[in-house]
Amino acid sequence: MIRILGIDPGSQRTGIGVIDVAADGRCAYVHCEALKLLDAEDFPSRLGLLCEGLERVLDDWQPTHVAIETVFMDKSATSALKLGHARGAALATVVRRKIGISEYAPRVIKQSLVGRGAADKTQVQHMVRLLLNLADMKLQADAADALAVALTHAHMSATAGRTGLAVHQLRRRGA
Repeated sequence: MIRILGIDPGSQRTGIGVIDVAADGRCAYVHCEALKLLDAEDFPSRLGLLCEGLERVLDDWQPTHVAIETVFMDKSATSALKLGHARGAALATVVRRKIGISEYAPRVIKQSLVGRGAADKTQVQHMVRLLLNLADMKLQADAADALAVALTHAHMSATAGRTGLAVHQLRRRGA
């Protein structure tokens, strides 16, 4: 059994999703939450809250693998820059723990779960609920996105294991 932590970085809320993956590839829900960062007095303090929250999650759930969404181009350069800072804070927190990190583009995550890279958020959330048997559970959007990142890593890792290719090779090939 492996435990995957999925991270959907954000400068206002960062989604956290934890799943377990059995040897036969079945995925099971463990935990999800959204780290709320807007209570901080300024942007650097938000990054501090993100790191503290992520440290707590790493301590509580002890993941063996971490997957994070890459930055996408936003309408605003300022928003994209803040997202990049949040992503960097999350990466640094995980790297300090010496846990391997895999990165996935939003299109790859959507394609992995829904079958097409242009899927909308409701389709992704529906598939997360379906794949993790969470039909009755209300999921916060950022937390659901983080579970989607974790599920993508589980699927890509399984495919890599079957094909003998490394996960990063599959991402380059668009698998």
